[in-house]
Amino acid sequence: MIEQRDLLLVPFPFSDQSGKKVRPVVVISNKEFNAHSEDLVVVGITTNTSKGKYTLGLATSDLEEGKLYAKCAIKTENMLKIDRQLFIVKKIGKISKAKHESIIAMINKIISKNNN
Repeated sequence: MIEQRDLLLVPFPFSDQSGKKVRPVVVISNKEFNAHSEDLVVVGITTNTSKGKYTLGLATSDLEEGKLYAKCAIKTENMLKIDRQLFIVKKIGKISKAKHESIIAMINKIISKNNN
């Protein structure tokens, strides 16, 4: 059973849709959504740690399960809905509740009404 905060390997599409590469992602969709959908909502993880406005660092200390072998970054703007049956290569860990809350806060910054 795949759950919120799971760290998975999936074929993640390039932003220009020219192809795919197996990459780690974090499941952000909640238990109710995951139980009633054939899909999962995920955000991408990369080893390109250049700090963008919506990028969060990710280290082994941010995991409850698993281990990272390089410094990584969570690209919260890289959200994707994936079919759980077709696209999951394997589970490789689980992020902490605190890191998950940071992801959700960053996504809220992306989707909240801009009050400028």
